Amino acid sequence: MADRRFSATRLPGFATIAMLAFLALYIPILTLVVYSFNSEVTMGNWGSLTLDWYAKAWDNAEVKDATLRSLTIAGFAAVISTSLATMAALGTTRRRAFRGQTFIYVMINQPLMVPEIVTAVALLIFFASIKVATGYQGLGYLIAAHSAFCIPFAYLPIRARLEGMDLSLETAAADLYASSWQTFRRVTLPLLAPGIMAGAMLAFVISLDDVVITEFVKSGGQDTLPTYMLGQMRRALTPEVNAISSVLLALTVLLLTAFFLLTRKND
Repeated sequence: MADRRFSATRLPGFATIAMLAFLALYIPILTLVVYSFNSEVTMGNWGSLTLDWYAKAWDNAEVKDATLRSLTIAGFAAVISTSLATMAALGTTRRRAFRGQTFIYVMINQPLMVPEIVTAVALLIFFASIKVATGYQGLGYLIAAHSAFCIPFAYLPIRARLEGMDLSLETAAADLYASSWQTFRRVTLPLLAPGIMAGAMLAFVISLDDVVITEFVKSGGQDTLPTYMLGQMRRALTPEVNAISSVLLALTVLLLTAFFLLTRKND
């Protein structure tokens, strides 16, 4: 008997539409990468292949400062958001269903549902009052803002990992008189480690690429790499910006590939 189940891939023109969608998505990115090797300053002219723009970006002190600041903020944000997301995932999966569980789930994932500009304005107002009261103007505000925004991105893969785990091993550990902490440390945590790593990498990428929240929360002299590039584009678009974008793209693709490898299910 023939399989009559519906499949979008069987519709007429599916392959053509899919190819056009992929071309629309990736041709602009490919163009950016290609022009990062262009020796000409003007984007409309093509000279010869060169690595000079990568060398200039490497020698640019402002780029180095912005890159180090971005990596610092993203690193702290990934650790903090992943720690909080792990506790939230354990609290919402390793227990019986309770009243208000859906509300808690919605609140954890609120940054995904609310436009980022709304979150940025709210954080600006909140942190502005703290700045006035304390006089502190450091990176702590950016780290706190990025951590709060990245929690749902870390929470989702960790929760998915927990829901897919077999409870029999934890039950066996309890039957062998292991305490709750021993069960978590020796059974749950090792099994959950791939999900935690995937959540941390996803949070790191989201923090590293963020522009909107950073623009609203940062103080003077606290440009991250994306906001530095935005400022350069407002003045003059040079292949140096293309080179920085290409490196940032390569790092993002590398981390997202690792995220995919960690979260895919074994047959």
